[in-house]
Amino acid sequence: MTDACPFPAIDASIPVLGKAKIPSPLPYCRFMDDTTRTRIELTGEDLDEITTPCFAEFEVAGPRGKLYFDSSKAKAAIVTCGGLCPGINDVIRAIVMEAHHNYDIAATLGIRYGLQGFIPSFGHSLMELTPENVSDIHQFGGTMLGSSRGPQEPADIVDALERFNVSMLFIIGGDGTMRAARKIQEEITARRGKISVIGVPKTIDNDISFVTKSFGFDTAVEKATEAIRCAHTEALGVLNGVGLVKVMGRESGFIAAQATLALKEVNYVLVPEYPFTLHGDHGLLPSLEKRLARRRHAVIVAAEGAGQHLLAASGRKDASGNPVLGDVASLLTSEIEASFKSKNLPLTLKYIDPSYIIRSVPANANDRVYCGFLGQHAVHAAMAGKTGMVVSKLFGRYVHLPFDLVTRKRKKLNVHSDYWRAVLESTGQHGVTPLPGDEATLCLKKDG
Repeated sequence: MTDACPFPAIDASIPVLGKAKIPSPLPYCRFMDDTTRTRIELTGEDLDEITTPCFAEFEVAGPRGKLYFDSSKAKAAIVTCGGLCPGINDVIRAIVMEAHHNYDIAATLGIRYGLQGFIPSFGHSLMELTPENVSDIHQFGGTMLGSSRGPQEPADIVDALERFNVSMLFIIGGDGTMRAARKIQEEITARRGKISVIGVPKTIDNDISFVTKSFGFDTAVEKATEAIRCAHTEALGVLNGVGLVKVMGRESGFIAAQATLALKEVNYVLVPEYPFTLHGDHGLLPSLEKRLARRRHAVIVAAEGAGQHLLAASGRKDASGNPVLGDVASLLTSEIEASFKSKNLPLTLKYIDPSYIIRSVPANANDRVYCGFLGQHAVHAAMAGKTGMVVSKLFGRYVHLPFDLVTRKRKKLNVHSDYWRAVLESTGQHGVTPLPGDEATLCLKKDG
């Protein structure tokens, strides 16, 4: 390992609107200096061009001693975009409370129903956010502001920000939302505007680059394990019982993998990064048949994006531009039932899909604490005049990251890592990630 990266240095600098000159009103805190950096090791999982581990330096999050905005004149806006995730209300509350109680800013506006709320033709009214009307929203799932998917023109959004006289915009959303935020910031820069754009990365799939663990992920895993436990109970209750649980994970199987490690009752975990076959010597079906012959029950956890190579592509896209996935649960259910019926073997298969329960519940204690820090650090950054960035917790440290880094690629499970090895050891399945052109394989290593 070397201290210097073997490719041109990463530009992790954060744009600023201008020189910060106003003394911070915060009475008690340790101010961070803009020159303070934290060195963090990066690998090819973070950026494709990294071939050997190396270190990069990132700006540390936290309050600054000098502010860019005069808080008595500053107005903030908050918007939430994309799918639901535990903790969104917690982030909204943290931003409002920090902005009001510690910086005493003039007002905070809530933009209703995602980016649509900026467009007059949709007719969504603004909501003023105060400590009173956000005081208990952390007890509820979802987002008090509503959300939507789909792009809107950056120029129209910036027009609205100028009409509302907004000084800082906080955007809570996933990788697609962060790309939209980047375009909004670029439009503001092109107009030589003075509006700070700060992103708070949100994804229940935990698939945003340079975000070690997204908020709401702990809660999602916790709820997923409840469904898996029920599937295990159902499978144990009958001869040749199979419990099948589908969890969220379009392109990344982090929820499935983490829930598998948490509960220890899963025998097969299927994720998008780890293709599998159904038939043949190393197929899922022969392996499942052997498993049931020996143990009389099995539990399968499948991420929603698993097995897409076995399904016909729909060719359609959702409002966010993501391909519409085939239903891996229907595929598994029909194939397993047909296989056992053809051999006249008894089988009882119970299918559980907890997807919308997982994403719509209130955040647990750990995620609430995490959301609080994210909201506070977002306000600190905006008040200091920073823009074009997200607040991220990267390997235990809160840092500022430019939009460019977090939008380069989607984070995926590394199936060659110790983490994935631990998942395979927990399930007892043993797989080989196929090389291009090779057949994907999945087989049972032990009877556990």
